Amino acid sequence: MAETVTPEFKDRLLSLGLARVSEAAAIAAARLMGRGDEKAADAAAVDAMRDQLNQLEIKGVVVIGEGERDEAPMLFIGEEVGAGNGPEVDIALDPLEGTTLAAKAMPNALTVIAMAPRGSLLHAPDVYMEKIAIGPGYPTDVVGLDATPEENVRALAKAKGVSPEGISVCVLERPRHEGLISALRASGAAVRLITDGDVAGVIHTADAENSGVDMYMGSGGAPEGVLAAAALKCMGGQIQGRLLFRNDAERGRARKAGIEDLNRIYRLDDMVRADVIFAATGVTDGSFLRGARRTRTHLETETVLMRSKTGSVRRMSYRTPLARA
Repeated sequence: MAETVTPEFKDRLLSLGLARVSEAAAIAAARLMGRGDEKAADAAAVDAMRDQLNQLEIKGVVVIGEGERDEAPMLFIGEEVGAGNGPEVDIALDPLEGTTLAAKAMPNALTVIAMAPRGSLLHAPDVYMEKIAIGPGYPTDVVGLDATPEENVRALAKAKGVSPEGISVCVLERPRHEGLISALRASGAAVRLITDGDVAGVIHTADAENSGVDMYMGSGGAPEGVLAAAALKCMGGQIQGRLLFRNDAERGRARKAGIEDLNRIYRLDDMVRADVIFAATGVTDGSFLRGARRTRTHLETETVLMRSKTGSVRRMSYRTPLARA
C-alpha cells in the first residue's frame, strides 16, 4: 500500500488567501458599522469568513472560534473548514474583535485570523486568561505574571533604560482591573485604557515606537490570548498567560480541551508551537489599522499580513467597487 503523503504547510502560498479571508469578514462587518446591532455585525463577519475559508485548499479545524458547537452555528470550535484537499492546519479566529466597537463605530474593531500546522495552536477554552505582554528586544522573562505590577514596571523600565515614568501600560477598562490600574499608576507608569479589543492591545507592544505602548497587562479572553500570541510570534515580543476560572464548569471546559495543569503559565511558544500566519483587517479606524472606508464608488480596506517564518509584516490596501462589496 502506498504511503499517504500529508501536504506541506506552505505558509507563503497560503498567506494571501488568509488575507482575503480577513478582508471579506471586515467588508461584511463594515456594512453594519455604526448600526447599533452587535449580533448582526458579528454574524455577517462570521458568514463571510467561513465562505472564504472554504475556498482555501486546506484541511482546517477551528481551534479558537466563536464558541462551543451548541452555542455557535458556524465557525464553532472543532468545525472543519477549507476545501479539504490541502495541508492539515489549525485555525484561530475572531471574525469581529470588538463587536461593540463596530456597532457604535468606535475605534479599533478588527477581523483577526491565524493559521498554523495541525496541533500547533493551544486549544484555549473560552474562559478568562491573565496576560502580560511586551515587545521585542528585551531579556527573556524580564516581566512575568508572578511579579507585582510595580515589580514589572521597574524591571521593564530598567531593561528599557528609562525611569518607571517612561513606561506606558495598556489595560482593558474593566471594574476587575481597578486594583491593577491603581498599582500601575502608583509605580509611576502611565496607563492607557481601552474599552475592548485586547488582541490589538497586545499587538501595540510590538510596535511601541509608534503605538506608545510598552506593556499590556490584565485579564481578558483566553482565545484572544492565543490570537495575540500568534501576532507576537510574527512581530517579536513576549507574552505570558494563565487561565482563570470562575467555577467548576469552566474548569471542566478546560479539561475537555485537554488541559491538565490548570495553574500553568503559558509562554508564547506554548501557545503557538510552530510557524504561523496572521492576518487582521480594520473595520473601524484604529491605532493599528485604518478602518474600512466608503467612497462614492468604492470600498477600501487595510490589512496587515504577517509570517513568523520570515518575520515579515506586510500592509495591504484593497479597493473594490461598491457593487461587488
